[in-house]
Amino acid sequence: MPSNLASAARQTLSEYAGRIRLFRPNARLYLLNVTLTGISMGIFRLLFNFYVLSLGFDEALLGRLVTTSSLTSLILALPAGYLADLLGRKRSLVLGGLLNSLGIVGMVIFPTQAGLYALNVLLGFAQGLITITMSPFLMENSGEEERTYLFSFGHGLQMMSAFAGNWLGGYLPGWFGAWQGISATDSQAYGWSVAAIAVMFSLGLLPLLFLRRNRMVGEARSVFAPIRYAVENPKLLGQLVLPLLVTSIGAGLIMPFMNVFFRVVHQQPDPTIGTLFAWGSLAMGLGLLAAPALAERYGKIQVVVVTQALSVPFLILLGFSPWFWLSAAAYYVRLTLMNLSNPVYQTFVMERVDEDARATVASLTSMAWNFGWAFSPTISGELQVKYGFGPSFIGTISLYTLAITMYWIFFWPRRSGKTRLRQEAG
Repeated sequence: MPSNLASAARQTLSEYAGRIRLFRPNARLYLLNVTLTGISMGIFRLLFNFYVLSLGFDEALLGRLVTTSSLTSLILALPAGYLADLLGRKRSLVLGGLLNSLGIVGMVIFPTQAGLYALNVLLGFAQGLITITMSPFLMENSGEEERTYLFSFGHGLQMMSAFAGNWLGGYLPGWFGAWQGISATDSQAYGWSVAAIAVMFSLGLLPLLFLRRNRMVGEARSVFAPIRYAVENPKLLGQLVLPLLVTSIGAGLIMPFMNVFFRVVHQQPDPTIGTLFAWGSLAMGLGLLAAPALAERYGKIQVVVVTQALSVPFLILLGFSPWFWLSAAAYYVRLTLMNLSNPVYQTFVMERVDEDARATVASLTSMAWNFGWAFSPTISGELQVKYGFGPSFIGTISLYTLAITMYWIFFWPRRSGKTRLRQEAG
């Protein structure tokens, strides 16, 4: 039996390596960009909340800032999708990256409430443009045989890079604080750290400059294409988008505040939280690397439903365990299970729609995801100030359960003559 398992493992790894060798030059350059920028964003996501709090603001403002960024992405999603077609994938990715760098460094130059709001608008547009461009870009630069592997491998590399970023971010303020002769939790120490992130992010844009363009500029869809496609395919779009919308509302209640949760509820210092986030990113990265093999064996939607359902009990432990070690362990498992399915579902969505509608559908799915993050953090921030984290966790658990049920009802293969979906495993 052990020899059979070893043989199966070797065969799986060999097949995996074979799919990776199929990655095209553009895809490889994109993966290099993802690796470099993933480190920077790992640091930023860890330190941004702490930077804002160090300026004298509270969790309620944090929630409104997340809302501002996500609401911008929501409102500008369809125009960004049109722009991605108009400029082409390469220029859109470069533009989004440059705007991201400017937004991050601007937070150090303009550390006022008005400045933070304005710069989160810029970040919201930049990140929305990158997100909307990514899925069509990967579809256009991959074949059917390696596509799921490319989507998952990209997400996995991003998370594993965030491992390094989270770990580094936990110590960066201390290093800058020692250099300046100030406390590691001083706003200046956080400010220098944020400025370093902008420089590191800019370096990550270099691989994008070598991308070869696949389409001529001007081969854009009609400005009315999103409306027309939605009118012609309301049921399909509703089924693809609605579970994402419900998940985003739940995620926005708690996910932007996880670093604050571990600091406030479990009284952990920045280096500990940074290390926790780092290992969490590594665990999620490894899970994402396993996702395509699981999807190929069991089916895409099966992986989505089962892994997300398994994550719910660990979310309950994460939010309500009185012990830090148990909450941290649950955080690792929940993070891996819940996010393992993200690239699988992205591939599933892109494969379900026509080629010329992919940017439109990417815009709509981006809108659905950002809708929850646009409003939930503000609600959650106010709840935290008044009641703590309990109500937010209960809301997230309930909404995740509802979304998982929707995936199962809409897409799970039925053993009847008329199925909603062909079995994905083949």
